[in-house]
Amino acid sequence: MTDTLDIPKKLTPGAADVAAERTLGIILVSASAIAFALTGVLTKSIHADPLTITCWRGFFGSILIGLYVLWRRRRSGGRESLRLGWRGWLLAVEGAAVSIAFISAFKYTYVANVAVIYATSPFIAALLAFLLVQEKCRLQTMLAAAVSLCGVAIMVGGGLGSGHLFGDGLALLMTAGSALYMIMVRAFRDSPVVWAGAVSAFLLFVLGWFVTDPLAVSTRDVVLLATFGCSFALASILWTEGSRLIPAAESGLLGSAEVPFAVLFALIFLSEAPPMASVIGGAIVLCAVFAHAGRDWLKAKSARS
Repeated sequence: MTDTLDIPKKLTPGAADVAAERTLGIILVSASAIAFALTGVLTKSIHADPLTITCWRGFFGSILIGLYVLWRRRRSGGRESLRLGWRGWLLAVEGAAVSIAFISAFKYTYVANVAVIYATSPFIAALLAFLLVQEKCRLQTMLAAAVSLCGVAIMVGGGLGSGHLFGDGLALLMTAGSALYMIMVRAFRDSPVVWAGAVSAFLLFVLGWFVTDPLAVSTRDVVLLATFGCSFALASILWTEGSRLIPAAESGLLGSAEVPFAVLFALIFLSEAPPMASVIGGAIVLCAVFAHAGRDWLKAKSARS
């Protein structure tokens, strides 16, 4: 008699569709993490100043993200509103300011430092939510935040006297801004967030056009800037589509993979090896981030089973 344990279980049509959607979601979010991880390498490979970079990234990014939003709106029969209102415009302006700090930080410190410091943004968002709107903060989040901040302190302390302290400071400012942006997105649930992102990118193009000389770039930089804008838009679209198909805990865990990929790409393409303080501090932060995200994922998985 055949052992029933050796016979693979067949999924019902509905279960098969759910499994296929989950697999697609994992692939899309993972791909978005890889695309986002290219930010540091592309920024440092471009010779132009940060404002010029954000200008052209905003130009190409706003076009592609805008087309994506219009495509989704057409698929939904025009039900998705494109009206920003004051909340949407606030999101766009705040997002633009964060982008400038983000790109500038890469110019003044190691890619690993920026990527690792940015990984703490969910913890800072939890702290700000507690301070601003009295949102309850879980014990595991508080512990992970405390551990990760110790890691950041080691990284920033290692930058004292090395000329990278300014870049680390920009990374911290950008991370706080990103955390505030997360809270605003949750508070402004009726605002078209992705469309606000497209408008934010276009605002960067307009600002750069008037503040810098965006045409004074080499042909090599033009190619890299176009690549940067397209990779930024692609990463945003992949994450948006992928996160619709998998639970938030799983999406957060997969998105954390951006950090090791960013460090790896910097090592491969820029031969940039961070100092020991960054390695130690980064390892501490990554342990806290992955432990926190992994615990959420396991809880979500056990709740579904």
